[in-house]
Amino acid sequence: MRPLEDIRVVSLEQYGAGPFGSMHLAELGAEIIKVEDPSVGGDVGRAVPPYAEDGDSLFFQSFNRDKSSITLDIRTAEGREVFHDLVRGADAVYSNLRGDVPEKLGIRFEDLKDVNPRIVCCSLTGFGMTGPRSREPGYDYVLQALGGWMSLTGEPGGAPQKTGPSLVDYSGGYVAAISLLAAIHGARRDGIGTDCDVSLYDTAVSLLTYPGTWHMTAGYEPARTHHSAHPSLIPFQAFEASDGWLVVGCAKEKFWQRLTVVMDRPDLAEDPRFATFADRNRNREVIVPLLEELFQRRTVAEWLAPMYAASIPCAPINDVAGALVDPHTAERGLIAETDHPVYGTVRSLRSAVRVGPPGDDRAPTRGAPAMGADTDRVLRELGYDDKKIAALRDAGALGKA
Repeated sequence: MRPLEDIRVVSLEQYGAGPFGSMHLAELGAEIIKVEDPSVGGDVGRAVPPYAEDGDSLFFQSFNRDKSSITLDIRTAEGREVFHDLVRGADAVYSNLRGDVPEKLGIRFEDLKDVNPRIVCCSLTGFGMTGPRSREPGYDYVLQALGGWMSLTGEPGGAPQKTGPSLVDYSGGYVAAISLLAAIHGARRDGIGTDCDVSLYDTAVSLLTYPGTWHMTAGYEPARTHHSAHPSLIPFQAFEASDGWLVVGCAKEKFWQRLTVVMDRPDLAEDPRFATFADRNRNREVIVPLLEELFQRRTVAEWLAPMYAASIPCAPINDVAGALVDPHTAERGLIAETDHPVYGTVRSLRSAVRVGPPGDDRAPTRGAPAMGADTDRVLRELGYDDKKIAALRDAGALGKA
């Protein structure tokens, strides 16, 4: 039995951040009933190019495995009635919409507490449900810009850059999942539900972590660094070898000592200019160019072998293809394979969340559902008969008949 099999979540989610968060819960056994608005074609993620057709896409498949999908327009009176029936038997209502929309749709705890006093209403929005930006739409690119991330990414003097993956979206999904589980725990303990007002803005700003602390407390001015170098630990950055790039991370003094031996330059460890992190930081304009010149004398493989042997933190800088075929990726069970009527076998990435003994913590996974694939089943589980379901379709609550 998976750990979250006793949790049911009614989810009004779309695109990336929200579905990413709930997919982890689904993989751990939670029942995620994905409510898709038939009047707008369901989750907008179904239409994200370039691999999209027939109301589905590989983007959608990446974020919605192991979920159920029902079509339901909760703005109609009939749809609202169905929604309330779903809420009565659920632990949480989860959404990722603009900050003012949960109130408009009536999906806050205040709106649903009379339907189910233990319901948790978790809203992942761009900017939260309070504050001067609460009515603004929020997307990963926007939040990386506003949250200061792009000012720290890229080479000094170059254009601001976002991180490769949409890390504000994905981190926000994790934050929402943690918040939702904590609130469900509290509701089961105390007998009363609550709201979770989670935002991508809060996520982005909170992840500034120690550079933010340094700036607010000591006046430190965070800035982009050469070759993605750590702001104070040297050497800890990307280096170019004769045939490619690698990262070397001397996060402890013992790693620096070992690296100088691997580089056949033990004298560097004895040089008082480079003896400690503080010394190397003061003399970074001397030591970094020297190390860069040394690294260009061998290939990536020629550097990695002795550094691995010396337990120095290091890695080749893989492209996406290289990361996906790394033997460790396969050994850790990170690739999901599901069947699809259009794409054949869809290979996607599994959750990094793990519960259970090593090597025995991966349950079978299902592909993302077709829009409305589970509507009739879910409604019948609520006690609706064929006549009632047909009447809902005729009223437009489930979409066009």
